[in-house]
Amino acid sequence: MVASPSFADYLRELLAPLGLISVRRMFGKSGVFCDGVMFGMVADNMLYFRVDDGNRDAFAEAAAEPPLSYWKKGELIDLAFWRAPDHLFDDETALLAWARLALAAAYRVSARRKRKV
Repeated sequence: MVASPSFADYLRELLAPLGLISVRRMFGKSGVFCDGVMFGMVADNMLYFRVDDGNRDAFAEAAAEPPLSYWKKGELIDLAFWRAPDHLFDDETALLAWARLALAAAYRVSARRKRKV
């Protein structure tokens, strides 16, 4: 389920304009980070972007696909990551626009978590 080495390299190259991109293994999937902030995940070489109330409307097209999730004790847990539509990989400008929205969501989620501590 993790990103293949070639897909991880591909993502690092495509998303490089955002900052320092890293892809690392997490919970049987791969996290996609920009400057240390996780804004995406990869499962089965499919990219999923972080979603929150701030970018949900912009990502409405992605809502047609199931979100990244897992089963825990008979309950489906939604990870708040939606699959990037395939056409984005043909349009670098659009892919980066979605990635920036996902990165902004990741910063918002991180800020909320820090306030709760």
